[in-house]
Amino acid sequence: MATAAVSASIGERRPARTPVEIPVQNDLTVLPPLAREMLERLPDPLMLVNGGDRVFFANRAMRDVIGVGIERKHVSAVLRNPSVLEALARTGHSGEPSSIDFVVRVPIERHYQAFTARVSSEPSVVMLLMHDLTSIRRTEQMRVDFIANASHELRTPLAAVSGFIETLKGPARDDEEARDKFLDIMGVEAERMRRLIEDLMSLTRIELNEHVPPHGEVSVEAVVRQAAAALSPLAKADGITIVVDVTETLPNVPGERDELVQIFQNLIHNAIKYGRENGEVRITLRQQAAIGRRGPEALVIASVKDEGEGIPAEAIPRLTERFYRVDVKRSRERGGTGLGLAIVKHIVNRHNGKMQIESRPGEGSIFTITLPAVKKQADAPVMEML
Repeated sequence: MATAAVSASIGERRPARTPVEIPVQNDLTVLPPLAREMLERLPDPLMLVNGGDRVFFANRAMRDVIGVGIERKHVSAVLRNPSVLEALARTGHSGEPSSIDFVVRVPIERHYQAFTARVSSEPSVVMLLMHDLTSIRRTEQMRVDFIANASHELRTPLAAVSGFIETLKGPARDDEEARDKFLDIMGVEAERMRRLIEDLMSLTRIELNEHVPPHGEVSVEAVVRQAAAALSPLAKADGITIVVDVTETLPNVPGERDELVQIFQNLIHNAIKYGRENGEVRITLRQQAAIGRRGPEALVIASVKDEGEGIPAEAIPRLTERFYRVDVKRSRERGGTGLGLAIVKHIVNRHNGKMQIESRPGEGSIFTITLPAVKKQADAPVMEML
């Protein structure tokens, strides 16, 4: 029976006196082992759909996109994109291949190009092959954004440096006091441009990889303590004490260590920069059990609290926008580029986390990061379907 099923899958006609006893849609051995293994190893997501519109094969790359346990299911139960379903139906009916571009908006925006083709008529088999265009689209957008943002933000310090150079060449040529003063200002502006370019490059790199799940396991407590230690000299200069409050053993989280360190360095740096002199920055770490869409899950929650002036309510929704500053003058005086929280937002998105901001004028601010804990292999969830 297995041999007969294999023959049917590759298009060999059987004698009329020997009918197929098992429908193709219920026979998951329809692919020869070698063909199944070859398709499994393809880097692009691939799916095979039979004449009954049921999935009878999806390779590893496809399962990473739409989830496991999809074989035997109706294609409309695992693919939610109308344009893709329409292309599959059209190809199955006419036999003509088709190609479409589509976008998946959640949990992270991803761009795909889908190809459909009928690879067998008797029995009917339609192939869906998807190519991930996210990196290409993001690269194109990053190039446009980088040029626009860099040209806008670099214009002011470049104008200042150019003006001081002209002054030093002219009226202040022999004025030693003015020369030293202008050179100090030029050094500050040059450092500002360096930080701005570094932050823009960092943000561009993070946005480019935002759709790629992180690998490895990280201790949030170790990350927070590393970030706090790196910024303790800056805090001491303002008389600020950094306190890390941990009362329990925390599970690890899936993540990239350097990116998570960057999250907490940015948040602690902001708390120092906008906090009250001789005050305190408190980082509280705890875990919490929650019921997610796919059952119970553990969360690691980290809150960074300062004792600053607080943030107006109308400004909170805009804090993660590029170059948005509540107090432009103070931000620039303290070396801010207006990109720190935008970087935090994109790293949190990549780590499937959430960020919450609470603040009241005169009462300080609390930035809370929630990250999913590492799950046991047996409890691994089905990924979000298209």
